[in-house]
Amino acid sequence: MSLASIAASAFSIDDLRALSRKRLPRAIFEFYDGGAEQEITLRDNLEAFKRMRILPKSLNDVSKVDTTCELVGGPSAMPLAIAPTGALNFGRHGADIAIARAAAELGVPYSLSTSATTTIEDIARAAPGRLWFQAYILSNKEKLAALIARAHAADYEGLMITVDLPVGGKRERDFRNHLQFPFKYTPRNVMDFAMKPFWSLNMLLKGVPQMENIKELKRDTGGGQKLSSTAGKNYDPAFDWTQLQIMRDNWSRKLIVKGVMHPKDADRLARMGIDAIVVSNHGGRQLDGAPATLDALPGVVRAAAGRVPVLVDGGVRRGIDIMKARALGAQGVLTGRATLFGAVAAGQPGATRALDILKDELSRSMQLSGVRTIREIDAELLFRP
Repeated sequence: MSLASIAASAFSIDDLRALSRKRLPRAIFEFYDGGAEQEITLRDNLEAFKRMRILPKSLNDVSKVDTTCELVGGPSAMPLAIAPTGALNFGRHGADIAIARAAAELGVPYSLSTSATTTIEDIARAAPGRLWFQAYILSNKEKLAALIARAHAADYEGLMITVDLPVGGKRERDFRNHLQFPFKYTPRNVMDFAMKPFWSLNMLLKGVPQMENIKELKRDTGGGQKLSSTAGKNYDPAFDWTQLQIMRDNWSRKLIVKGVMHPKDADRLARMGIDAIVVSNHGGRQLDGAPATLDALPGVVRAAAGRVPVLVDGGVRRGIDIMKARALGAQGVLTGRATLFGAVAAGQPGATRALDILKDELSRSMQLSGVRTIREIDAELLFRP
């Protein structure tokens, strides 16, 4: 069965998730799918979108709808950008480039993670669309500066600073599955990998991926940079407002700050001259007990007060979720897991399928709600019992 046929068999992001789960060893799938501790925040990100309702308008001509919009100072095919997602090639070789190309072909921004398994330069060559580089705050400041300089040289239009990872969240699924990157083989995970022979054979033939942009950082005695429950080992918990201001002063292009939940932080970022704020709780993978991002969004939007665009990520699985975020005041959403599931399930056709599903659902939801353009999506569509 071809990758295109596999992708075409999916009619929702949940279908792509199921295809990914079927293909991957349990440890790898749960690394992507799981969250921190009891996964309260992970689940609440999804439930917040389910709790919210849209109050449709009737008798409007919706024979044609337009999903295009401005997103962080540039054009986008819909109010969506690809969130930075690490370790993708452990799910399928070439997944980073597959998603970047799908994003460029559709016309939405793509964010490359510091912990990606493809280099900054390879993404820029393979998918010359709207590119943002997401920088974790490494304790090795020379390495961090070098990564940012490489992104600038490769013409990335935006630098995304993630501020919600001073230390790593406690991801208990990874402990139970004996998962760390690079792999440290144990009887438990070797048996897990053996249960998925096609995935295992692919890893043997093409080689085990590396975190290409940070592979030379100090390695653990267990074998290297970990992105399981010990994520954050190489990150700087002392990073503060003064250091962020220095970054603002030194980076002349778009500067996006991701991982904002508190309204007071949003107000200060707006006064600092940040170009965009992303309301994010790291997909429920950090502080378990933080609110759902959709619930935190209105407070951040009020604090930003129109001075800076606000985006939101976490829990986006349907096109109507994009509408709901817009109605609450977000300029757009970021999604990581949706395209991750697509690429892992079926390579670039799968990543394209994920974006096509979201765009189709968004268009359909707009028609059924009586709105023709993204600008018409506003608070009047919110249903408040």
